[in-house]
Amino acid sequence: MGQEGHPPRLALEGITKRFPGVLANDEVSFAVAPGEIHALLGENGAGKSTLVKIIYGVLHADEGRILWDGRPVEIPNPKAARRLGIGMVFQHFSLFEAMTVLENIALGIDEKVGWRELQERVVRILEAYDLPLDPRREVHTLSVGERQRIEIVRALLQKPRLLIMDEPTSVLTPQEVERLFDTLRQLASEGCSILYISHKLHEIKALCDTATILRGGRVVGTCDPKAESARSMAEMMIGGALRDVSRRRGGEFGQDRLNVVRLSAPGEGPFGVPLKEISLNVRAGEIVGIAGVAGNGQNELLAALAGEMEGAEHGAIFLNGKACIAANVGERRREGMCSVPEERYGHGAVPGISLSDNAVLTARYRMGLTGQGFIRYAAAEDFARNVIETFGVRTTGPKATAGSLSGGNLQKFIMGREILQKPDILVVSQPTWGVDAGAAAAIHQALLDLAAAGSAILLISQDLDELLALCDRIAVINGGRLSQMMEVEGISIERVGLLMGGMHGENESPPGGGARERRNAA
Repeated sequence: MGQEGHPPRLALEGITKRFPGVLANDEVSFAVAPGEIHALLGENGAGKSTLVKIIYGVLHADEGRILWDGRPVEIPNPKAARRLGIGMVFQHFSLFEAMTVLENIALGIDEKVGWRELQERVVRILEAYDLPLDPRREVHTLSVGERQRIEIVRALLQKPRLLIMDEPTSVLTPQEVERLFDTLRQLASEGCSILYISHKLHEIKALCDTATILRGGRVVGTCDPKAESARSMAEMMIGGALRDVSRRRGGEFGQDRLNVVRLSAPGEGPFGVPLKEISLNVRAGEIVGIAGVAGNGQNELLAALAGEMEGAEHGAIFLNGKACIAANVGERRREGMCSVPEERYGHGAVPGISLSDNAVLTARYRMGLTGQGFIRYAAAEDFARNVIETFGVRTTGPKATAGSLSGGNLQKFIMGREILQKPDILVVSQPTWGVDAGAAAAIHQALLDLAAAGSAILLISQDLDELLALCDRIAVINGGRLSQMMEVEGISIERVGLLMGGMHGENESPPGGGARERRNAA
């Protein structure tokens, strides 16, 4: 909690930032005390990312000022921010897979430090904060939680007095989240202030002392998260009642729409994870979830099912009973499959072309957006406009480029583009990655409605809460292998978390013991 009698570690006064046609931050003012864990909440497009980029020196405010320990400061660039004592751990890690932990840390610090001294300092930090990590290991051999520890150690080497965390738990197991929170609480107890950005409101309640809420670029409220519910904070963010997600449990399912039999496939790139004899089925009206920590074969699974492997798969895939292992992406889409990859930019959408053109790329068959070899531009714009309106995408219209949208709004467009095609089979990876509570609820309801209409949905996600809320059955992917399928009713969250961390079948430990043993081994 913040220290009494001290000026705020960071204070923003009237911060305003404009972009062409957009007022991203509108006279934003709030303060973070020494030793305080302060949440920054808001919908997609509320101005959070712009604000933290200003604090870290990536962007510069048009108006307003920043006070550091009560004194006005200029932060022209990230290096100046780090000199002040501001560290930042980004949502997407900046690491070189083929290099060791220590080599990656060395590349990310400003000062010149001898190799032995750097290694000693890294080991001291790992011991002081109980962070299991071997400095000699190569990054491609690490779990996502271990990779995040590299970023945290790199930030701690700068001796930060304010640490900014951007969606830090989006790719962690429940056990790794618990360990991260222990680290952050220890840092706060030592006087380090933490500015924490997350859409996971139950985490905000568990961790944070104060929350500042942005809406439309303005501060609309401050609250004590522990005195609020996740729902009440979400409603402050969206400025209205949160949509309830309704679903049926234990319903009747139809015939198998997707059958996968002993599917094997090579890993993507030099550090990809090969798939090893994966078998599963998804019935009409059913949502089957695939849990797992990032980098355990999820991308390969989606690529193999969608037809992007170009004949590299082995095994069998059946769509509505028809074998399609040799079919390409277009042929599988004609057979009724749609898919949403994890990566939005470049894979899910082409940033440099319009939303209507992006709609043509995947919806041309099912929505009749082409005819006799020509694009039906009016139909494409109408379909893109329908997606924008139905899913509340914040944009200037169908002619806006995909790259002009925020990450959350582009995610809403991509999800809407596939859902509105009403596919027989939808394979989707990370459907609500980076979207706010209101948008996540709308996407969840759209997926449930799609299943209720008879579609089969395979949902790949790192968000256990999402999987438990939506799915009828769940399996865990780890190291390219799939665990036994489990019914969601009565499932053990801890067991799923341990499976995500690498525990399999006969090697399962009693609840709690496996996590401790792996930490000690690390």
